[in-house]
Amino acid sequence: MAETEPKEAREHRVVGEARWPMAVAVLAVIVMTILLPNSLIARPRWGVPLVEGLLLVAVMIGDPGKIDRRSRTVRTLSVTLIALLVGTTLWCTTQLIAELIQGGPATSSGGALLAAGGIVWLSNCLAFGLLYWELDSGGPAVRAHGLPAHPDFAFPQQLSPELAPKDWRPQFVDYMYLGFTSATAFSPTDIMPLRAWNKIAMMAQSAISLALLGLVIARAVNVLQ
Repeated sequence: MAETEPKEAREHRVVGEARWPMAVAVLAVIVMTILLPNSLIARPRWGVPLVEGLLLVAVMIGDPGKIDRRSRTVRTLSVTLIALLVGTTLWCTTQLIAELIQGGPATSSGGALLAAGGIVWLSNCLAFGLLYWELDSGGPAVRAHGLPAHPDFAFPQQLSPELAPKDWRPQFVDYMYLGFTSATAFSPTDIMPLRAWNKIAMMAQSAISLALLGLVIARAVNVLQ
């Protein structure tokens, strides 16, 4: 008869997620930022993307494969990378909104405006998704070793455990979904924020998305008429 696995081992099983989805999202934000017009990008043009790329390489070397190493150094590098990505997208968003109000090369034609607006909006979705993923419940490496009793986000699988497989953990795609729905619904949908920091972050993301979409659409209609 097979030996039954101890309850403690089942509760503390390490379930690390793959690193590549996060890496693809980071690279996507870097590439989209580079594709923006010069007037929307912080100078030097290649300086910030180069630093972001080096930080990504350092994080992947520090914890390759599945994310399960609880390292202060890797955690610091990862938080720095994502903070830089969020800061970069917010800078581009601020510059685009300023040009929408005052006029500028990025808003001079309907096609250029819609392209820049789409890139900035999607970059914000990815950057905030990365932020939620990195900060929720101590980060992905901590979550790999078990979910806390009092998490930062409440997912449907946590509220209804009978619907989730054993050892379920939120994965990167769950946070990308959260970033997208916060930017489109302007409010929480099925994932509830439980802490002050993520309520403020989701409120900021919704406000940015609302202002960006409203101004881009209004300006595009005016330009295309």
